[in-house]
Amino acid sequence: MEPPKRAFAKTRHTPAGLTPLLTKFIAESKMVAPPVFHISMSARLIPPASRTLAIIMGGGAGTRLFPLTKERAKPAVPLGGKYRLVDIPISNCLNSSIRGMYVLTQFNSTSLHSHINATYKFDSFSQSFVEILAAQQTPEGSRWYQGTADAVRQNLRYFLQRPWDYYIILSGDQLYRMDYRDILRQHEERGADITIATIPVNRASAPGFGIMHTDEDRRIIEFVEKPKDPAIIDRLRIPPHLLEAIGHHRDEELYQASMGIYVFNRDVLIDCLDNDMADFGKNVIPAAIERMKVDAYIFQGYWEDIGTIRAFFDANLHLAQENPPYHFYVAGRPTYTQPRFLPASIVRNSTIDRSIISDGSHIIDANINTCVVGIRSIIRSGSTLKDVIMMGADYYDDDVHDAPVGAPPIGIGRNCRIDHAIIDKNARIGDDVVITGEGKDKDVDGNGYYVRDGIVIVGKNSVIAPGTRI
Repeated sequence: MEPPKRAFAKTRHTPAGLTPLLTKFIAESKMVAPPVFHISMSARLIPPASRTLAIIMGGGAGTRLFPLTKERAKPAVPLGGKYRLVDIPISNCLNSSIRGMYVLTQFNSTSLHSHINATYKFDSFSQSFVEILAAQQTPEGSRWYQGTADAVRQNLRYFLQRPWDYYIILSGDQLYRMDYRDILRQHEERGADITIATIPVNRASAPGFGIMHTDEDRRIIEFVEKPKDPAIIDRLRIPPHLLEAIGHHRDEELYQASMGIYVFNRDVLIDCLDNDMADFGKNVIPAAIERMKVDAYIFQGYWEDIGTIRAFFDANLHLAQENPPYHFYVAGRPTYTQPRFLPASIVRNSTIDRSIISDGSHIIDANINTCVVGIRSIIRSGSTLKDVIMMGADYYDDDVHDAPVGAPPIGIGRNCRIDHAIIDKNARIGDDVVITGEGKDKDVDGNGYYVRDGIVIVGKNSVIAPGTRI
């Protein structure tokens, strides 16, 4: 006899009056408004990750990462020699048994689209997918995404086409490793409407984040965006009993910073988007706390928001430490990226210390200290690199026939000295060039280079003439 049917994931806050656009989305998805989902008892035995759709934010203009975002979206920025930032959330999803992912893109998205299409391919017998949803004109509107919530709202019709029970919303520009099954398990067991991933930060860091204040049962009762008032900061401290529960001393002064990772029940997401609010962190979440059960999932691993040139620079060089805070490979949970089938690197008569050397590189008679060297990098004799991120190249000189007339060959020339710098892809640096961040003003734009946060960035496809001193 078939088990009795029961309502599943029905929120206590059913939308009272849906907007015409949301009503249309629901009708097209063969849903009933207000939404109630009936599944068999046996279906509830399916792990929550298998019933979850991931929505990955493809990033806006990324102005704080300029010039790395001059010709690419922020999640497409190279990372760790051979990866892209977007590989992090996608790999976390795949390693967490979340097999359905949409990436929402808008700004400078060609490079990001190419990388995703070349990397994430699944066989015909799998229901797994990573699909791109670019901003587009529709009969309902023609505007670009106004924020994270608006981006999800504009694409809601696609997210409702399959009977997903949960939606996990992720950023495409953070470096961390998380098993999303843990946050989904907590979300389901506690019967939350929304669960927000948070990470403990100290008092000095709190003003730079959105801070969630919870009771000792981890229910969020207050949210303050980048608090500056000392009295408000005092009030937002993690309660002593909760500190002990997560393995800290009860007297530590820690705060729960939002990681920008949200889990929504299906009907709760519809409810929360039944308005014109633009952003999850600034608008939707604070409003939801007032009327819904919003819980915190406290994450205590390594996490870095790659938001500025300095943060990007430091996060990359930390990867070359003896015991790096983040590993791209953990047994059974690799970080995926595009397979390029490049040969192993060639290194001759060189000194290399605390550095990462990626596939297909040629390093001859060079001195490299604390560097991340990307794919197809060419470093010629007599050159010294210290504290440098070299992103490599998309091709070798032999592969192209339209190199700039009179330009030096791709890569770094002979007898160069480079320190505190980022060399973007396909750069051509001539012989006897000196590039250093020492003594530089904070923000400078030069011929083929930029200075941000005291770091010199040689732009993508730039040509630096022999003998240049930067």
